[in-house]
Amino acid sequence: MTRSKFVAVLTGVISLVLGIGYLLLVQLLDFRGEMLPAPIEVIPTFFF
Repeated sequence: MTRSKFVAVLTGVISLVLGIGYLLLVQLLDFRGEMLPAPIEVIPTFFF
């Protein structure tokens, strides 16, 4: 296998690993449930 073909295969494998890892991370974060806002008491009043 030539060097350029090896580099192409290697970058393809790295791309697949990163893509699958990203999808797994998104699924894990989505599995935690609905994102709830902070209670009003916690928000500082100087912004209003």
